[in-house]
Amino acid sequence: MMRILLLGGTTEASRLADTIAAAGIDAVFSYAGRTNTPVAQPLPTRIGGFGGIDGLVRFLITERITHVIDATHPFAAGMTRNAFAACQSVNLPLIRFERPAWVAGIADNWTMATAVEDIPALLPDMPTQVFLAIGKQQIGLFASKPQHHYLLRLVDHPAAPIALPDKTIVVARGPFDQQGDTELLKAHGITHVVAKNSGGTGAQAKLEAARALGLPVIMANRPDVPGRSLASIRDVMSWLGHEAERGV
Repeated sequence: MMRILLLGGTTEASRLADTIAAAGIDAVFSYAGRTNTPVAQPLPTRIGGFGGIDGLVRFLITERITHVIDATHPFAAGMTRNAFAACQSVNLPLIRFERPAWVAGIADNWTMATAVEDIPALLPDMPTQVFLAIGKQQIGLFASKPQHHYLLRLVDHPAAPIALPDKTIVVARGPFDQQGDTELLKAHGITHVVAKNSGGTGAQAKLEAARALGLPVIMANRPDVPGRSLASIRDVMSWLGHEAERGV
């Protein structure tokens, strides 16, 4: 019998969970536990880490998992590498379900960074107003440029102090739209947008707003991760040997 471990946390993971549940396939949905109020899923759900590669291997064996789908965030490289290593060690099939990366258009003013760690050095020395749209895990990197004012948009209120002396925090959950993000950037006098190349539509509005306002964007490229990836639910269901529902 097929039993899937779906590593989630993205909008695409939730959509795939709906399709898997509708197909009547046995599956477990796993959240990393980064947000306080994760979106409810139509599958049995677990929250929290596995305890590294060895812990994930134990889970796969104990839960009799037959297939693993990694639908985590494109920048959750640690989890993706652990999943790859764990599945290789017990010879389980693994696929990464990953949304396509964003591509700059002719009207965009993007500077690409190899990694998020490289972005602070790309900010100007003169004080500016920066929309720091990278989540909460790597905010501390920007303490090296304390002269800037940072606008942070987070899913949850931060549980610990944020090491930025000049900041504004907005708590909101996407998806967002261009009009709303344009108004947000204008209201805070934003001069630079900092983002990760996460792809997808839920967070694309900030890039559309930056384009409309003629603002520069500093964008971190995705980390390199091992394994094969697919970009559609239909392809993932075909990989599983099940036909996706029409209209997906």
